[in-house]
Amino acid sequence: MGKTLYGTALRTGGITRTEAQAAPCLIDLALLRPDAEDAEQLRPVPPSVVLNQLVQPLEREIQERRKLSMSLASTFEPFMAITSEDAASTHAITVLEGLELINATLDRVIDECTKELLTIQPGSGRRPETLESGLRRVQPLLDRGVDMRTLYQHTSRHHSATIGYVERIAPYGLEVRTLEEIIDRLIIVDRRVAFIPARSDRRVALELRHEGLVQYLVGVFDQFWLHAVPWEEEVPYAQKAEGITGVQRSIAKLLVEGHVDDSIARRLGMNVRTCRAHIAKLNAALGSGSRAQLGYLIAQSGILEQDS
Repeated sequence: MGKTLYGTALRTGGITRTEAQAAPCLIDLALLRPDAEDAEQLRPVPPSVVLNQLVQPLEREIQERRKLSMSLASTFEPFMAITSEDAASTHAITVLEGLELINATLDRVIDECTKELLTIQPGSGRRPETLESGLRRVQPLLDRGVDMRTLYQHTSRHHSATIGYVERIAPYGLEVRTLEEIIDRLIIVDRRVAFIPARSDRRVALELRHEGLVQYLVGVFDQFWLHAVPWEEEVPYAQKAEGITGVQRSIAKLLVEGHVDDSIARRLGMNVRTCRAHIAKLNAALGSGSRAQLGYLIAQSGILEQDS
C-alpha cells in the first residue's frame, strides 16, 4: 500500500492527509511532507534526500563512538601492559556450575589431550550410560596413543558395567588399578589441567590450571597408584581363622574409629545395605549382640593387627 500511494504522489505531485492514513509509514519515514501552501496536502520527497538525512546522524554517531573506543583503548593500554604478565594466573581456578557446563568443559579439554590422562573414579561402579559416555570421550585418545591410567575402588571389580568397560578398552592401552579407599573424583589432563568436584552432588566442579596445584594432585595420584592392585591381579584378601574377610576388617577399623554406616559405605565404595550385611557377619563371627559390644570385641580380638 505504501509503495502504491508513494507512486501516486510522485505522479500527481501529492496526496491528501486522508489518503496518506492508509500508509502512515510514508509520513514516519519523511517520504511525504506537508505542502507549504495547503496543510491538507502532502508532497513527496525524493528517497535519496530522505535517506541521506536519516543516515547522516547515524554516521556521525558511529564516528563519535569510534573516537570514544579509541580513547578508551588508549586509556586502558598502560593497565593492560601490567596485567598481561599475570594473565595466566587469573584462570588458575575456574568454578564450573551445572552438569552441562562441566561435561562440555571436560569434553573440550580431554579432546585436546595429547600425552596422558589420569583419573580417579570412587564408588562401586558407575551407571552403564555414564560408562558409555566415558568410552566415547576417551576412545579417540586411545586411538592416538595417549597414556591412560585409572584408579577404581576394589568394589568396582564386582560391577558388571565397569568390568565390561575395562574389558573393552584395556586392550587399547588403558591401565586400571584398584584400592580399598581412594579420594573423591579426580581427572588430570596432560599434567596441566585438573578437575575436582566442589560439591558432594558433583553439580559444581573446579577446573585447576595452577601448575603447583596440578603437580601436587599428580603426586597424590602417583602415591595411590603405587599402592593399588592391578586390575588383572587378585586383591590380596586373606581369609583368617575367624572367618573375617579383608573388607570386613576394613569396616571393623572404621567402626572402631567411630564412623557411621553411611560414612563407611561411602568410603569403601559400596551401598549401605551391603555395608550393613558385612557388619552383621562381623557380629556373628565375633559373637556380638549389639553395636557397642561389637566395637569392644573388635578391639579385643586383634583382627585389626592382622592388617599390619
